[in-house]
Amino acid sequence: MTETTTRVQRVLRHPLLWPVLALVVLVLVNVVARPSFLDVRMQDGHLYGNVIDILRNSAPVMLVALGMTLVIATRGIDLSVGAIAAIAGAVACTRIVGAGDEAALTTAVMAVTYALVVCIVLGAWNGLLVSVLGIQPIIATLILMVAGRGISMAVTDGQITTVNNPFFSDLASGFVLTLPLAFLIALAVLAFTAVLTRRTALGMLIEAVGINPEASRLAGVRARTIIWTVYAFSGLCAGMAGLVIAANTNSVNANSLGLWIELDAILAVVIGGTSLAGGRFSLAGTFVGAIFIATLARTIPNIGIPSEINYLFKAIVVIAVCLLQSPRARAVFRVRRTPRPPAAGPAPTAEPAPATAGVRA
Repeated sequence: MTETTTRVQRVLRHPLLWPVLALVVLVLVNVVARPSFLDVRMQDGHLYGNVIDILRNSAPVMLVALGMTLVIATRGIDLSVGAIAAIAGAVACTRIVGAGDEAALTTAVMAVTYALVVCIVLGAWNGLLVSVLGIQPIIATLILMVAGRGISMAVTDGQITTVNNPFFSDLASGFVLTLPLAFLIALAVLAFTAVLTRRTALGMLIEAVGINPEASRLAGVRARTIIWTVYAFSGLCAGMAGLVIAANTNSVNANSLGLWIELDAILAVVIGGTSLAGGRFSLAGTFVGAIFIATLARTIPNIGIPSEINYLFKAIVVIAVCLLQSPRARAVFRVRRTPRPPAAGPAPTAEPAPATAGVRA
């Protein structure tokens, strides 16, 4: 086998190859449908265009998916992130409305701080149920997924709460260095998570807990603390995503804010190459997956298909990704490269022994 062949096979086995290729295909489809899709213009000192919109719209999914990546790496799942996002928006907007004539900047900072603290506590509650009480992650987080909507409704008294705070609005519509602030926040959280998990032992411990919890416990790893930490971090990321969504509309609707974002986050994580069985995870893959989800949402109306069909395309992508990750499906479609062994010929017959004359006593 030549060195070139080995290098090509190594590239083909890279986990980011297929997500990146899928993203490139989506971009090409958009360019064919609308040649000006990639055009970017400068206006009022900021960049505008479809690409910039995709980056901004990917921020909430990216934030939630980052927390979901670490949770899934520990063999868990967090279905409550949408409800936590709604609670974050409800707490922040209610705090801004109740602040009255306080300074806008102070009000926005305090509202964001209160909301994020509440979300960390809610994430830690999920971690308590999973790591200490031993409840299955899907059941533990399903509790808050259902109850969280009721909590957010109670916070807002069941009303759509509208705010008017320019500093809070900048979370979604602001620009820094000509780029959307929301995307830069998501990028900063991604960088922080990468440094924390790849430059320290935390990433290795998370993978150890996900691969074999019992073996990691016997090796001295505090699995409960690790699980508790990743669920609290997931709650923090979901809260930040909820604040960005609420700032985008300057309002909060507890019934719809963050609805189904948990499915988009799980899809982004799986597309990025992180296995739902736990263990090794890819933050870079999660980043590509979140961009893919935002691009897919932009592609549907661009090619003239009603936006409601977006869910159908997402379902098709989920099925395709699950098939690619299934060992049985890969075994069915795998092309055998080893040559077949030669067919066995007829077994040789033994020659009869020569007849000998008996000796009579």
